Amino acid sequence: MVSKIKLKFVRNLVYTVSNQMRRRKAKQGEKIYLIKTTLSDWHGIVKGQPYRVLAIPEEFTLYRLAEAIVNSFDFYFDHCFGFYDNLESWTDSDEGSELFADIGEESKHKGVERTRVRRVFDKIGKKMLFLFDYGDEWHFIVELKGVESSDNDEKYPLVAESVGYAPPQYGESEEDYEL
Repeated sequence: MVSKIKLKFVRNLVYTVSNQMRRRKAKQGEKIYLIKTTLSDWHGIVKGQPYRVLAIPEEFTLYRLAEAIVNSFDFYFDHCFGFYDNLESWTDSDEGSELFADIGEESKHKGVERTRVRRVFDKIGKKMLFLFDYGDEWHFIVELKGVESSDNDEKYPLVAESVGYAPPQYGESEEDYEL
């Protein structure tokens, strides 16, 4: 579990992505979910991959969680996405939530705009696949690592821990090449 002291320390670290997130103070008595999000391959392998631990209010929707995940990896929040219980084959998932359901597209799963984080991540250790961008298929394994009391002075979501560098969302940029 990440301590409040560590959260304050990390908050003071210069981490520009967390400054781009829409943030708010936790409501009175609202619990904070510590959610580890690890970039994975298409088979759910996470070894050696970059990850982020996010501090998320329990009342956040999956839409807001998705926004925090994408921003924490310095990606643009510009594609449809979903959360699925089958970590290796999202199309075979029994449990899931998709943005498609909220925008009127065909979906066998519920939407993300009204589904609360606390309803999906209902026990420590619960994992879901977060699939972002159905074209490029960015796969992230999302796991509830802990639940803590909120800090009245803190604004959420915030990145409690960041390990490894995120790859560029759209491949290498022109700045990566010398002319």
